[in-house]
Amino acid sequence: MGQSLPIRPGKIIGVHINYPSRAAQRGRVPAYPGYFFKPATSVSASGTPIERPAGTELLAFEGEIALVIGTAARRVDPADAWTYVSGVTASNDFGVYDLRLADKGSNVRSKGGDGFTPLGPEVISAALIDPTNLRIRTWVNGAIVQEDTTAQLLFPFAQLVADLSQQLTLEPGDVILTGTPAGASVVRPGDVVEVEVDAPEAAGRPTTGRLVTPVVEGTTPIPSYSAPPAITDEQRADAWGSAEAAGLAPAFTLTAELKAKINSVGTATLSAQLRKHGYNAVTIDGLTSTRPDARLVGRARTLRYIAFREDLFAAHGGGYNAQKRSFDAVGPDDVIVIEARGERGTGTVGDILALRAQVRGAAGIVTDGGVRDLAAVTALAIPTYHAGPHPAVLGRRHVPWDTDLTITCGGAAVQPGDVIVGDADGVLVIPPFLVEEIVDDAIEQELEETFIAERVADGEKIDGLYPMNAQWKARFAQWRAKL
Repeated sequence: MGQSLPIRPGKIIGVHINYPSRAAQRGRVPAYPGYFFKPATSVSASGTPIERPAGTELLAFEGEIALVIGTAARRVDPADAWTYVSGVTASNDFGVYDLRLADKGSNVRSKGGDGFTPLGPEVISAALIDPTNLRIRTWVNGAIVQEDTTAQLLFPFAQLVADLSQQLTLEPGDVILTGTPAGASVVRPGDVVEVEVDAPEAAGRPTTGRLVTPVVEGTTPIPSYSAPPAITDEQRADAWGSAEAAGLAPAFTLTAELKAKINSVGTATLSAQLRKHGYNAVTIDGLTSTRPDARLVGRARTLRYIAFREDLFAAHGGGYNAQKRSFDAVGPDDVIVIEARGERGTGTVGDILALRAQVRGAAGIVTDGGVRDLAAVTALAIPTYHAGPHPAVLGRRHVPWDTDLTITCGGAAVQPGDVIVGDADGVLVIPPFLVEEIVDDAIEQELEETFIAERVADGEKIDGLYPMNAQWKARFAQWRAKL
């Protein structure tokens, strides 16, 4: 405590995604930190109002921990990087989503407005704290809306300093905004946002105090020669944190009730209904399940491998590659679906990553390639559908390339969010907008088949009964009415 706050930093550098909670909210885990600049004129002090530009709607707050550079850093090592930080303070990375479109990712107007980077009110000395044991909290109108710690950051503070210093010199007074946790959302004129950073387990429990920012309405219209505000539903959902929070029609959700309905019918029946609806290419073919007795229902999170090439594997196969990011990003009801081009000559997943998916609560794994450590993977509770066992490592035939994009697995197109259903008969891909209709029709079909099976067991002839003619349909209606 007691350090001076940089009123006009030479550089303000923001980090896009750094907290696992925010990565989960946005549905992606970056392999490396990504950055953007904010102008020094965006800095303001605690208590200074922020103006929501006239004609805009989506002014969003992001409570963050700001690092203040104390010593010039150029090409420093992560092991030493923290020594170049003089202190930390609270910050708020405000942005106007309405103004993002014209900037095409630079954030110049959307995040660079005057007062859009409040800092303070106090700076905690870096020497007093463990950078992996800080807490950040944000309040809106007195209610806490963000709370997280630095214990599990995707990119530790020292890595950020070292990484940035490789290409540019960090100078004393420069500020690094280190990312925001989940909970960032939209505020309106009349709201008050507060951010505090503290180290509750350090000696003396040092704190920045609360950084207070009242929100006011701007009165100066955006002129005709500037790009006007532009809002999409996707921007609204991003700004508010979800479609529901933004007041939009809720996105498709795989509820417990819907899962139970899906699980009440077999994939064979669902496949028949998909065919009746004109979908004939939605089976993922040629796979075997490690748990044929277990039912698989979830939503696709996709992972794509490309064919092995030495230089591409050297660039993309090591470190925190697409494969590892994919397995770290899954959550409950997710199914990792892997495009391996039907290549069975190496493993695409092994016991460690399958265990990681299980621990994360994933519903299953589907790959049209091989599986390593098959006995260990089979022993897990999570069902894994695969094209066969193989002992070789990934790099023999594959390069992990990308995640959460449209892929082809076992001859079927799979998009992120598609509903994946599997049992001993195989695996289906169902577009979300069709799920409820398909399932309701499948339930009705199985009732009909139950009725037909009972009649056959009673000795009735197949002709006219399967499929049912008008007479049998009338008798079925009577039977069904008694259920």
